[in-house]
Amino acid sequence: MAVIKVEDMAHVRFAAPDLAAMRAFLEDFGMTVFEAGGRLYGKGSDGRPFVHVTEPGEAKFLAIGLRAETLADLDRLAAAEGVTVEDSVAPGGGKVVRLTDPDGYGVEVVAGQAKGETSLPFPDRPRNTAAAKPRVRKAVRLEAAPAHVRRIGHAVLKVRDFRLSEAWYKHRFGFLTSDEVEAAKDVPLGAFMRCDRGDKPADHHTIFLAQLPGELGLLHAAFEVANLDDLMLGHQYLKAKKHQPAWGVGRHVMGSQIFDYWKDPFGNELEHWTDGDLFTADDPPQKQPMSALLAVQWGSPHPMFAGKRPPPPSLVAFLTALQIRLRRLFGRQTKDTTE
Repeated sequence: MAVIKVEDMAHVRFAAPDLAAMRAFLEDFGMTVFEAGGRLYGKGSDGRPFVHVTEPGEAKFLAIGLRAETLADLDRLAAAEGVTVEDSVAPGGGKVVRLTDPDGYGVEVVAGQAKGETSLPFPDRPRNTAAAKPRVRKAVRLEAAPAHVRRIGHAVLKVRDFRLSEAWYKHRFGFLTSDEVEAAKDVPLGAFMRCDRGDKPADHHTIFLAQLPGELGLLHAAFEVANLDDLMLGHQYLKAKKHQPAWGVGRHVMGSQIFDYWKDPFGNELEHWTDGDLFTADDPPQKQPMSALLAVQWGSPHPMFAGKRPPPPSLVAFLTALQIRLRRLFGRQTKDTTE
C-alpha cells in the first residue's frame, strides 16, 4: 500500500554557473523565464508557478519535483519518512517535503501551490485528413517562434539497482508500471511508471528508472508542447539558434509520443513531446524488449543507431557481459533439462 499517490510531475531542479546562458536557452526552448530569490525559474502555460529551476553553482542535476494532491498527503508522507513539512519559499508558495532516493537524488514533493490562469498561446487548428476536411477556405500560416511549453511530463533517472529504486518510488508515491524493459526474459533493466489516478487517465510515464552503465544522473526531462506544428516550429527555432540537438524528430514505441530532444548549455537533455499515451489504473503492465527502448515508429533513429554517436565503452562492456551471463544461464538450464 503506497503512502500517498502523487498526481503529476512538478519540476526539475538544476545548478548552473551561468544563469544568463540557461535563461537564453529556456526562452528559446519555449518557457516563460523569470528570476526570484537568486534562482532562475521556467514556467509553462498550465498555470503552475514553475516547471524548471536553476540555482547558481557547479553544473549538475539536483532534484525532481512531484505534486501531491493535498496538504494532508504531505503530512502523511512526512510522518512516514520521519521528516518535516516545510513552507515553500519558491514562487507559488505551498508546502514541500524533501526526500533523498536510494541513489542520492533529491525528491521534492509539493502541494498547495497557488495556480495562476492557464493560457493557450498556440491553439489547436482544424486539420484536413483523408477522412474529414473541417478546414475550408482557411490557409495554414505559421510564424517562426519557439515552441510553447505547456507543462512538465516526466523525468528519466539512471539508477544503480532498478528493483530497489522501483520499490522505493512505488511505496512512497503509488506509481504503476506501464512498461517494464527487459534485457532478456525476466532480466529487467528498468520501467516506465505512471501516476495512479484511478479512473482518471494519466500519462504513460511520469518517471522512468533505468539501470544502465556509467555515471548516475538525469537522462532527460520532458515538457509537453501544444501539438505537432508547435513541436516542429520549436525544432526549427532551436536549430536556427544553433542549440545542440540530441535526438529527433520521431515517434517513440513506449509512450507513443512524438519527441524532439535538445541539450542545454550545460549538457542536460530536455525533450519536447506531444501526442503521448494515456492510461488508467485498470490498464495492466506490459513487458518490452530492450530493442524497443530506443526504437522509433517513424522518424530519426537514435544517434547510436544512425552512426552519428558511437556507443559509450561502458555500454559496450555492459552489454557484452550481459550477453555472456545470459548465454551461460540459458546454456545451464538447457543442460539441466536434457539431463
